[in-house]
Amino acid sequence: MSTPAPVLGIDFGTSNSAVACVAGRELARMLPLEGSATTIPTAVFFNTEDRSTHFGRDAIALYLAGTEGRLMRSLKSLLGSSLMQDQTEIGHQRVSFEDIIALFLSELAARAHRQLGVRPARVVIGRPVHFVDDDPERDREAEATLRRAALNAGLGDVDFQYEPIAAAFDYERRVARESLVLIVDIGGGTSDFTVVRLGPERMAQADRASDVLATTGVHIGGTDFDQRLSVECVMPQFGFRHIGPQGREVPSRTFFDLSSWHLINWLYAPKALRQVQELRVNYLDTRLHDRLMNVLADRQGHRIASEVEEAKIGTSMTKDDVVIDLSFAEPALSAMLTAGDMDRLLSALLDSVVACARDCVGRAGLRGDQLDAIYLTGGSSALRPFQSTLRLAFPGTDIIEGDLFGGVAAGLAYAAAGARTPQTS
Repeated sequence: MSTPAPVLGIDFGTSNSAVACVAGRELARMLPLEGSATTIPTAVFFNTEDRSTHFGRDAIALYLAGTEGRLMRSLKSLLGSSLMQDQTEIGHQRVSFEDIIALFLSELAARAHRQLGVRPARVVIGRPVHFVDDDPERDREAEATLRRAALNAGLGDVDFQYEPIAAAFDYERRVARESLVLIVDIGGGTSDFTVVRLGPERMAQADRASDVLATTGVHIGGTDFDQRLSVECVMPQFGFRHIGPQGREVPSRTFFDLSSWHLINWLYAPKALRQVQELRVNYLDTRLHDRLMNVLADRQGHRIASEVEEAKIGTSMTKDDVVIDLSFAEPALSAMLTAGDMDRLLSALLDSVVACARDCVGRAGLRGDQLDAIYLTGGSSALRPFQSTLRLAFPGTDIIEGDLFGGVAAGLAYAAAGARTPQTS
């Protein structure tokens, strides 16, 4: 009897992506996508020196090494935005952002195919509960755009599943008894929640719709945390809140764009550079403006974003102060991130995220103390200030840290193997 063709679950993330497969009755397994790594940064680098295209860690490394070209990150954040159908210049050619997403998905499919040796029988791609908050029409447009990109990538007519639901059904394989669980999925661009009833006896049921008690989501994630830390801790070194000769602050738009992964490239366009150059008259200390122009002229914006992200992770893990290296803008220049800074600066964002979690539990008709567990997935769920805020909101409830980077992809593969809840398609 021939082995059935494998099915794939693709977690297309704002910051990182992953692919899992299920073949027959096997457990889901993560596919190596870059060397032995089972996650790949959602990044594309167009090398204009030799007209080659690179992905993941390779893309970021080439960019940081100073290779001439264009780095694209946080592409998922554009879904549902007015920028999605815009075109950007890549090596004297105009390319749409939808086409760039298709290019990245095509590379994921090609790497999976090399691992498996056959084409998958079915593909399920994860999606947040809301691509766009409080705008159902734009949310539908975002999913339609991702569907077209997947089709153009050669993945066929894919199905979609909410990412926290996928994580729930991956976690269910480790649950010993029937449980009410809040699934918390904090990714790069969104925070999503599901209250679901899980248990060994329920796994075999074909229809699990009645077990999904509530889903909520908010368009806040790791890149928003990074932006906040960058604006407040790093951008003052370039003139943010600097008072100029007219007694007014330097206009702040540039600093917010320079702190947002998916907007940084816009600042390198000739028109944007001219506008930033014209800001010089707003500076009393022109050395700050010199630093800003150095960053933009040398296209070091993503390096700042990367340094801030690493500082966030380091401070969260150790509670120590972390120095952010900015010497590429001016010799010996640096900024500092402390644990206290992070708690203070992220407090409002984290309160909004946890309020969405509480809302999810309320929509399920439950109190927090009726939950058996809270299950965490998504890289940003490991952030210490987030977990502290979550514990205050749900005192006494067990918080379980799952597979932060692979749980959603594995659950999507299980969904592809046999839909146990209605797909969103």
